Amino acid sequence: MYKINFSKPINVHFMGIGGISMSGLAEILLKAGFKVTGSDMKASEITDQLADMGALINIGQRASNITDSIDLVVYTAAIHPDNEEFKAAVEKGIPMLTRAQLLGQIMENYKYSIAVSGTHGKTTTTSMLSYILIDADTDPTISVGGILDSIGGNIRVGKSEYFVTEACEYTNSYHAFKPFISIILNVDADHLDFFKDIDEIAESFHVFATKTPKEGLVIVNGDMEYYDTVVRDLECRIVTFGKGTQNKYSAHNIRFDDLGHPTYTLVMDGKEVTDITLRVFGEHNVYNSLSAIAAALELGISIDVIKQGLSECVGAERRFEYKGTILDNVRVMDDYAHHPTEISATLKAAQNTSYNELWCVFQPHTYSRTYALFDEFAEALKVCDHVIVADIYAAREKDTGLVSAKQLAEKIAESGTDAFYLPSFDDIENYLLKNCKKNDLLITMGAGNVYSIGNDLIKK
Repeated sequence: MYKINFSKPINVHFMGIGGISMSGLAEILLKAGFKVTGSDMKASEITDQLADMGALINIGQRASNITDSIDLVVYTAAIHPDNEEFKAAVEKGIPMLTRAQLLGQIMENYKYSIAVSGTHGKTTTTSMLSYILIDADTDPTISVGGILDSIGGNIRVGKSEYFVTEACEYTNSYHAFKPFISIILNVDADHLDFFKDIDEIAESFHVFATKTPKEGLVIVNGDMEYYDTVVRDLECRIVTFGKGTQNKYSAHNIRFDDLGHPTYTLVMDGKEVTDITLRVFGEHNVYNSLSAIAAALELGISIDVIKQGLSECVGAERRFEYKGTILDNVRVMDDYAHHPTEISATLKAAQNTSYNELWCVFQPHTYSRTYALFDEFAEALKVCDHVIVADIYAAREKDTGLVSAKQLAEKIAESGTDAFYLPSFDDIENYLLKNCKKNDLLITMGAGNVYSIGNDLIKK
């Protein structure tokens, strides 16, 4: 693997530079004195911001973008060998790294690097840690997979030894990391277009855990089914969190205010410590916060600063985010949930708030995930009063013909829930405007572009 000498900046070209994670890495290199070029299929606010910082951006991916002045090419899993730029880089013999390999090399420059992994909850937990580290005046570098208001985007470049980032399991990309602290929130069946089954996913998390050095720390959900698989034969310290009192960190007496924000009593080594109040929603975020507390305490941050950071953290955009109100006090929320476990957690959080009837506009994300978890999606969504299913967001995939949004809506309706498919966002918006009633709660949900429905409704 090509090794970057960070004391000798070079010209790095990013294929897909407008992506939320790629753009963050490009910004880190720009601020480290590197020359950054890149390409994307379309211009965006992100590419405009990078251009303002000094990056040279090409819209459209063509072989001519790969010039002889480029020293290194970085690409994502969405870039395939038949891509024009990819082929040109190979033909010119230019060294290439994946996005994860670059991130792994960047992390090695920091003494206290923290990687937040898990099938669910990575972005929110990284956000929590970010607030805590900033309030502790550690001046951290942060790379988060969403837009975080406290740092004005998805990246913050600090000047200290602290670095926090998400670690995604897709394509085993996080195996390129060597964090000082590894957090493993949960292990669930997802990305089944890449992994064979849940056992292979659990083994992947085990390999990730082994990347933590002997002097480092793995913070792991002690309640999860695959705990023993993940932590077996680790040479570093292990700290657990979860519901069970056998964990070093657990939560007692969880309660919610009228808006659904939780407060709980932090329990450490079986002893009650203090009450913690969160500004994010849902019981699942109570356990996410326990992992952040564990990491912060291990870094020597005081519990008072930790409490302050958690009380300020509203999470990243698209995590049960309040968008506004339409009609007669119909609240519009938006959430990134695109897996049945995430959907259930979000809807459970919604049920801690007050409303008349619960509406969900769900946009399935990828054909493979919808097909593999078809029954689980229907089960998770049937708790709503009304479900509108939008067309499947293909992302990196092509329609296999094995599953459709209409089929999912029909499956949900079999349980007695008012569920149906509508073919366009305009149809969905018009239907909602005619049928939502006073004090209803509307959630747009999915990892694609379904959020635009809420934005359009509020404009209308």
